[in-house]
Amino acid sequence: MDILFYLCLLIQPVTTMGIEENYRHIRNILPVSVHLVSVSKNRDVNDIMTLYRNGQRIFGENKAQELITKQPLLPSDIQWHFIGHLQTNKVKYIAPFIHLIESADSIHLLSEINRQALKNQRIIDCLLQMYIASEETKFGLTPEEAAVILSSPEYKSMTNIRIRGVMGMASLTEDHDRIRKEFRMLKDTFTHLHSTFFAGIESFSDISMGMSGDWTIAVEEGATMVRIGSAIFGERT
Repeated sequence: MDILFYLCLLIQPVTTMGIEENYRHIRNILPVSVHLVSVSKNRDVNDIMTLYRNGQRIFGENKAQELITKQPLLPSDIQWHFIGHLQTNKVKYIAPFIHLIESADSIHLLSEINRQALKNQRIIDCLLQMYIASEETKFGLTPEEAAVILSSPEYKSMTNIRIRGVMGMASLTEDHDRIRKEFRMLKDTFTHLHSTFFAGIESFSDISMGMSGDWTIAVEEGATMVRIGSAIFGERT
């Protein structure tokens, strides 16, 4: 890892700065190969526009109703990522504009995304959400469940979705060794799925892992995408 990456981590904690300063701090130390998803859930459009004016274009939301309320009020070139648990009956509301659904965790959900994408004459990109934490409250697939989906005739018949990679959420813990182990597990799953189901397919390329408290570990373990909210916008009240 670049020595600058580690040296910059010693700078004053970003939570003491304003939104613009927080954003610039992270952008300056985040490797250029890693995409930053600014998690804007529960944030107003003014805060989002602050980042937009500073060049940020990828934003993540975890509630469909909040997303469809904000989307018309903001610039059309924003790439919206859905990062929360997505109910099938909400897919139709985001299907016309969503850039990436990071939380596809069942064949039933993928089928509905495909159906709504077809209605909107789109191909919708998705990540398979994998279960890597030890917390029962987390959603996601096991590697075995993902393999069953990708092997199924139903999935193979879907023409309007594109699986771009995997996403995972580590355990909420201060144990960095445990977090690192879980991120490593996700990277291993990505590698296995790539070689087994997506060999030679360049679009299967993303590993979304790491949030405000653990994104530096995620980058060290191979993340291509990190999802950061409070470290940019500050803690929610």
